Amino acid sequence: MFASRDVDPHDTRLDVRRVEKVAKKIASATSRPWTIMEVCAGQTRMLLEHDLRRYLPEQLRLVHGPGCAICATPLATIDRAIAISQLDNVVFCCSGELLRLKGSDYDLLEMKARGADVRVVHSPLDSLTLARKMPEKKVVFFTIGFETKVELNALSVWQAKRLGLKNFYLLYSHPCVSAVCSRVLRTVDTPVKGILSPGDVCSVTGTSEYERLSKKYGAPFIITGYQPLDLLEGILSCVKFLESGKSGVKSQYERGVSRDGNQQAKALISEVFEVKDREWRGIGNVERGGYRMKSDFASYDAFSQFEVDVESRADSPSCISNQILLGLKVPTDCPVFGNSCHPNSPQGATMVSNQGTCFTYYNFRHNHSA
Repeated sequence: MFASRDVDPHDTRLDVRRVEKVAKKIASATSRPWTIMEVCAGQTRMLLEHDLRRYLPEQLRLVHGPGCAICATPLATIDRAIAISQLDNVVFCCSGELLRLKGSDYDLLEMKARGADVRVVHSPLDSLTLARKMPEKKVVFFTIGFETKVELNALSVWQAKRLGLKNFYLLYSHPCVSAVCSRVLRTVDTPVKGILSPGDVCSVTGTSEYERLSKKYGAPFIITGYQPLDLLEGILSCVKFLESGKSGVKSQYERGVSRDGNQQAKALISEVFEVKDREWRGIGNVERGGYRMKSDFASYDAFSQFEVDVESRADSPSCISNQILLGLKVPTDCPVFGNSCHPNSPQGATMVSNQGTCFTYYNFRHNHSA
């Protein structure tokens, strides 16, 4: 998948000459203060890793959005995963990155050390294969991700039903990116005037929903890749929209994104899942904020098929992750950031994953000032 230029959108090498050329265009186009939010964790990482703010005019402020699916996952869902993994006759599967995802008290790696049958797999289809080989076991696949992951998870559930499997279950957290963009823009006193949206997600969903949001809120949406130059060109496009007083949607990811998206993937997703209101950790309830398995597939939904008691802790009252996720604050505004809150002791949503804004700030803070 490639961006509008003949370059790999995941190539993160910094071409300083080209970066400075685009930066000059941004400076020339900017006549007054603007705040732009990049939504995706991958975008945030590139901006911070290369300290791209140093190339931008002082009038242009970047804030970092809620596009980390792990950060958006309610603590109760993580605690549920840990509880299910301890049940008799359960084979609990997940990707390696979820093993150390901390619940209220424990993580899955600790459960594995205590004897739970927790296994690392690469995809839900691997778990499906296990379920076919082990009909006497209940095989649960735990998954977290945006629309780019929903398709494969929908396929696994659809396939399980086609095969008549009775021992395969999905425990999932699938937030909806466009819904949280809407939540950001309708926040009282939001400073955000334009949004950089993630190209990989839009390659599945398309851009039509962003067209609706752009008209509703009068904000431009620019679809970008993850290369530093992609991001700066996205910022330039966003500034041009803002300076002209116009809204609209533009893709810097033209070869990978269409208005209608991947219709085959969307059809499969809509067969298995439906969009519902859901909780985003650190934000609260988000209208049409995520995917829920349809009743026709309820027998594969681990939320309804396993009865476990879960009592989850609240995030630290000192944590301001809510304001960070909505673009009202940045991590260095938080009184516990880098003190009691750090990657080994996360106090809120934005520090729980290496994709979280606070985690990323912590890793690259030598490049930043408050």
